[in-house]
Amino acid sequence: MRQRLLAHAGLVRPYRFERTLAVLTTLVLAIVLGAAAIHFWAADRLPFDSPRYWYFVYMAALTVLALLLVPWPRFATVVLSLATLEMAFGLGTAYLYKVRLLDHTVFPGVDEAAHRFRWHPLLQGVPIPSDGDDVHHNALGQRGRERTPQSLDGKATIALFGGSTTYDVGSGEGETWGDRLEELLGADRFAVINHGVLGYSTAEHVIQTAFYERTHGIEPRCSIYYVGWNDLRNSHVRTLDPGYADFHLPGQIDNLEVRRLRQSYVSFSPLLMLARYFLMLGVETARPVDRPSGEVSSEPDPTMEKIFQSNVRTISAINRQRGIKTVWVGQVMNHRRLLTGDSWRWVPFLRAQDVSPLILRLNDLLKHEVERLGDVYVDIWPQDFASDDFFDDGHFTPAGSRKFAARLAPAVAAACR
Repeated sequence: MRQRLLAHAGLVRPYRFERTLAVLTTLVLAIVLGAAAIHFWAADRLPFDSPRYWYFVYMAALTVLALLLVPWPRFATVVLSLATLEMAFGLGTAYLYKVRLLDHTVFPGVDEAAHRFRWHPLLQGVPIPSDGDDVHHNALGQRGRERTPQSLDGKATIALFGGSTTYDVGSGEGETWGDRLEELLGADRFAVINHGVLGYSTAEHVIQTAFYERTHGIEPRCSIYYVGWNDLRNSHVRTLDPGYADFHLPGQIDNLEVRRLRQSYVSFSPLLMLARYFLMLGVETARPVDRPSGEVSSEPDPTMEKIFQSNVRTISAINRQRGIKTVWVGQVMNHRRLLTGDSWRWVPFLRAQDVSPLILRLNDLLKHEVERLGDVYVDIWPQDFASDDFFDDGHFTPAGSRKFAARLAPAVAAACR
């Protein structure tokens, strides 16, 4: 056996050192990949069946194939070249992203985006009707249980609009704050319809209000808007489009994974992810959105704030004309976490510690605008929420959703009776 292994590596007469070089290169790659896999596993960032898990399985397969092809050095070199490029673009871009020298990485993540949304010509992405254990989209593409015209008969319908914090990504079926609100108001008298979608800002809410506010043709008695965070992400984008069409809206195509060639199809391979990116650049009308031009600042952005206030006025005017009561709620955030500076890059030109005061400022602007319009503003104090009511910067845990609904319910009951 030992003699066969030595011959395989080209270390017996006649010596074949090109084989030896291939074996040594493969072993170096295997050591680096093994060390990286152990690092991610020890940090609990290598979950089974994740894109990152399959990346390391794929790389292990390339390494084994290279060793098997050592007697044919040219073929082994092709496989080793592929493995080296996959490792360089994968682990290399991950490191550069971590030290903030790159805005994107093609290193596979720990989560696979669920195929829950489809492309929409006005809203970029809308929910696909689907039945899941944790998340259910009804036949109308709304989060929550099925609604029929008969089930709404005799009930006051309340429409919820917002982003992922209204969709309530941290809560399972029956546990969202919309579900809890309906329970508190009385499911025999009220139907709370959740129109929230990940990433939606007031720009999308204007479109939803104008065209998609009804459920089975029934207008809501009240519409509740839980807004702020997704508008704030447009802060300090240079030459900001009034409809957020230069950054936020086109970015939703990839945020919601609604392209035909989905990233999840190629997420195990950094090279295929790059090929997909360049294919989209060359072929697709809707190009991937790169980091917008702008500068990081701790100051309020007056342009964004004016757009936000204008959208609020537009939504209010549409509802007033229809006789629908409009209720507004400013964003409740995990300010303790934000002030530590621990945040993801959803808001590109604000530091985490600056998001906290600026979201409070935006809530204050919203409150004054709403009072001037004669709508209802519900003050929910962030001090009433603890860190364990959130699982990140601003998304509720089921306990946080329950608490939020409890504080919202009295005002909604009074406004929407």
